[in-house]
Amino acid sequence: MQRRTDDDQVDEPDPLNNFTSVQLLHFDGGEDSVGKKKGEKPVYLSVKGVVYDASKGRHLYGPGGPFEVYAGRECGAALARGSLDQSDLDNISCDDLSMNEQTELEGWVERLKSSLCYPVLGRLIPGDALPSEDRVVSKEELAQYDGKIQDIPEGYAAAPIYLAAKGKVYDMSFGGVSFYGKGGAYNCFAGKDASRALAKMSLDPADTENTSTSDLSEKEIKVLNDWVKTFEERKKYPCVGRLGE
Repeated sequence: MQRRTDDDQVDEPDPLNNFTSVQLLHFDGGEDSVGKKKGEKPVYLSVKGVVYDASKGRHLYGPGGPFEVYAGRECGAALARGSLDQSDLDNISCDDLSMNEQTELEGWVERLKSSLCYPVLGRLIPGDALPSEDRVVSKEELAQYDGKIQDIPEGYAAAPIYLAAKGKVYDMSFGGVSFYGKGGAYNCFAGKDASRALAKMSLDPADTENTSTSDLSEKEIKVLNDWVKTFEERKKYPCVGRLGE
């Protein structure tokens, strides 16, 4: 199995993804020193939970721009109020806006889509809407989230896609839909305990049917650990539970 990353995907537009606030914060237009693509990071904004690629407005929202505080943040309430205050950021529901502010926000949403034509990338999911990382996920439940289901939870942009590795269950719909969703290069891992397959860099179904890691070599264990580190530290896929029996 040739190891691929999201950085290798080119040409075709990505499907909609879910985002955590931690993931979104990465896309502030600053310098990127992680991964293959060095240089400036994209500029993403969330407006009432909808995530836009505002990289075309880097001069406004990127480092040094007049609205740089919005980059990588939920800024719907701040836009509605014409505010740069931190207290007006990260309010996904925008439920404390006045009627005039709601009207202003609706105008911004229309502007972002129609006039500025910022691409919609997905949805920002509040932390309290995510499953607890301490809950136990059975193998039967894990198998249900195989990247092929069509039922998208309210507020999500994509249906959850679960993958287990080293006993933890990650939701790959947070940035990994093109890889782990239907038709993706690694969809064979979706809904599975992929520990053994990842360690062996294998797409052989036998390595997700046999999930034992007791016979892995030292080199294979290191490969598995590297994958998990990538999931947690670089991609920041949320952990949504622990794999049960």
